Amino acid sequence: MAKNFKDLTEQEILALAISLEEEDGRIYGDFAEGLRETYPGTAKVLDEMRAEENGHRSSLIETYRQRFGEHIPLIRRHDVKGFVTRRPVWLVRPLGIEAVRKQVEIMELETLRFYESALQQVTDASIRKLLGDLAEVERGHYARAESLEEQHLTPEVRKAEETARRRLFVLQVVQPGLAGLMDGSVSTLAPVFAAAFATRSSSTAFLVGLAASVGAGISMGFAEALSDDGTLTGRGHPWARGLVEGIMTTAGGIGHTLPFLIANFKVATSLAVAVVVVELAAISYIRHRYMDTPFVAAAFQVVVGGTLVFLTGILIGSS
Repeated sequence: MAKNFKDLTEQEILALAISLEEEDGRIYGDFAEGLRETYPGTAKVLDEMRAEENGHRSSLIETYRQRFGEHIPLIRRHDVKGFVTRRPVWLVRPLGIEAVRKQVEIMELETLRFYESALQQVTDASIRKLLGDLAEVERGHYARAESLEEQHLTPEVRKAEETARRRLFVLQVVQPGLAGLMDGSVSTLAPVFAAAFATRSSSTAFLVGLAASVGAGISMGFAEALSDDGTLTGRGHPWARGLVEGIMTTAGGIGHTLPFLIANFKVATSLAVAVVVVELAAISYIRHRYMDTPFVAAAFQVVVGGTLVFLTGILIGSS
């Protein structure tokens, strides 16, 4: 059973403080290691905060020894009521820098409130002084965590980290999403328009397009999720990539399938062709925007491939 904070003795409060400082120091170390390669500036700040937490722990242990002796009982945060349950975001790889900064801010605020509450329960002068000093330090830490980027990262470091953030976004979201969008848009053109021109039926073309889009989405999603675990490539969690690619593959095929909900075959086909043009233009822009491909080259590659598949579908359906 967890113990109420107000029921803790001075000895237990000090033991808990030691445990909290040790846990926070370890978490900062995990955060620093997880961000070091991609965000070295933030990792350096977290290393400094870890070192400070270790210094706090040493001061607390020294005070404890002087007051209560060598044995320090193991009292952890989950043994005391009132602490917020922490999600182990520091174990996730790759780490999101915004999630780290938010978690650091929460940790420092919680530690500050702990020291402020502890001050109201202890009477020993030396312990009160130490806890008061640590509360002031944690108050500074909270302000530091609240504006971690603005106060401690130079413009050069921020620029480098923004570049790294963009690279991760491209690797983990844009690449699988673009691959799915291209596959869904292009690969489903042939079956959709072949069915449309073979049957002259909007409903049949819609069912074929829906089946092709969903089937392609499932196939591409699983293929991406099973391709690699992202450890060496930095491409992120495989199932997250698979989900992105699967959704975008389905969306790419559904786009020019939905017009066939219109009963009038000519109107539906004309609208579907217009949607195809928009899809190919969007793919070309994304390739240009995020993959650094010249827009003309991107448009040429996508349009030529899409047109060939589109014509294939029409020829097969009309034969």
